[in-house]
Amino acid sequence: MIIDELEKIKENILKELADVKDIKSINEIKVRVFGKNGVITNLSKGMRDISPEERPKIGALINEARVLLTDAIEKKEKVLEDEVLALKLATEKVDITQPGKDVKLGALHPINDVIDKLTDICVNMGFSVVEGPEIEYDYYNFEAMNIPKNHPSRDMQDTFFITEDILLRSQTSAVQAREMESRKPPFKIVCPGKTYRNDSDATHSPIFNQMEGLVVDENVSMADLKSMLTILMKRLFGEDTAIRFRPSFFPFTEPSIEVDVSCPNCHGKGCSTCKGSGMLELLGAGIVNPKVLEMSGIDSKKYKGFAFGFGLDRTAMILDGISDIRNLYKNDIRFLDQFK
Repeated sequence: MIIDELEKIKENILKELADVKDIKSINEIKVRVFGKNGVITNLSKGMRDISPEERPKIGALINEARVLLTDAIEKKEKVLEDEVLALKLATEKVDITQPGKDVKLGALHPINDVIDKLTDICVNMGFSVVEGPEIEYDYYNFEAMNIPKNHPSRDMQDTFFITEDILLRSQTSAVQAREMESRKPPFKIVCPGKTYRNDSDATHSPIFNQMEGLVVDENVSMADLKSMLTILMKRLFGEDTAIRFRPSFFPFTEPSIEVDVSCPNCHGKGCSTCKGSGMLELLGAGIVNPKVLEMSGIDSKKYKGFAFGFGLDRTAMILDGISDIRNLYKNDIRFLDQFK
């Protein structure tokens, strides 16, 4: 009889609930009682086989059993959940009187810090920041910069050649050549990035960082270049920085200059950093050679330009008093912790 079966189901489930110790078992009981093929579900499906006279009575008993077992399961579930919560509170409590754990703060790498400082200064002066490929064509790295095939800087001992026409760029000037081809004057750009040369000692690295700048416009002069570099150097090293310009030579500029700044460590008095001279050679610059403009499709009779470039690694070493360039690439935490 269904009535006897209902009583047996209720008795067994209630007894089983009394012994349940975890939520997983509760879920298993729910499936066995109320699931798609659960015992209560199957009894409800069997109502169609009961005579119409007995259906109301049997239906009421099934609903009564459903409510009874649902309440019992929910109460047991609540008890188990409370026990789990109480255990967590007891075992995972935090003693708020204990001192907190220190948060270890990081800092920008010296090279990234210099890049950020210089690009911020240049952007405030109206420059746009551009980038180019590190694996470059010989044309953009050398020929477009007025460096012919027989130039000494093409020596295999200096440049990492991949093929006769492809190399690891030895200077970020290659970005300038690409930008001059694609832009129409006037424009002002700076291009920071990694460069590669076959050289390694305490002051040279086979991988290093440069930033070069280029201005192309009408009536550009050496006076504009000197004025811009003076502002740039004073903003980077301080208003009391002395700047010295010396004649030099570069294939892609004519005339060319070297730029020295007073040593930021001794302020021109002489120290080990500047080798007693009080001045530090920092960058090269000059008026863009008309041939370079013409090779990039720019009318050299209408437009002129000036360019400048310097090593960011050396600049970082000067600013932070670093004596060995190799420390910048070792990723030694003890070294990097000094720049927090």
